Amino acid sequence: MLVLASGSPRRREILGRFVGEFEVVPSAAEESCSITDPVEHAKELARRKAREVHRRLGKNATVIGADTVVSIDGRILGKPGDEEEAFGMLKTLSGRVHRVTTGYCIIHRGEEHCGAVVTEVKFRELDEGIIRAYIETGEPMDKAGAYGIQGLGGLFVEWVRGDYYNVVGFPMEIIWKLRELGFRVLSK
Repeated sequence: MLVLASGSPRRREILGRFVGEFEVVPSAAEESCSITDPVEHAKELARRKAREVHRRLGKNATVIGADTVVSIDGRILGKPGDEEEAFGMLKTLSGRVHRVTTGYCIIHRGEEHCGAVVTEVKFRELDEGIIRAYIETGEPMDKAGAYGIQGLGGLFVEWVRGDYYNVVGFPMEIIWKLRELGFRVLSK
């Protein structure tokens, strides 16, 4: 049994595109983390999520945990707590390159296969009007870094260096790792 330890509709949609059947069991793991390095932070949270769901389901489940963070100047930008925090994040990203890191952990047959994927994203220069209009849509409020590349926030992106799917929150490295572990990919 393949299990996605996330309630994210974006992760569910990407996994569903490449892998046949799987179940969704959102993790109840603690998401606060004092690790400041973006790669280690994302990997730790992914590991916690996978372990928590694996403990509940038992050893026969293969569980995928993932966590995505946005960082700039070594600072992690989580999900904004309110509209002003979203504004500040988007203003900080304006005209600059930032990194999107997704940590992942796949628990399969008692072994943990963990890693992280980093993608660079360059934002266009954003004026206050476009930032406020975007915040009014509500889209940035549940997303790391206060934007979603797959939605209206894609307008802000000048270029992406690396895995686009990583910026959405589910890098292709996870799909490839599942293939290496014996799961069927690209077959319905």
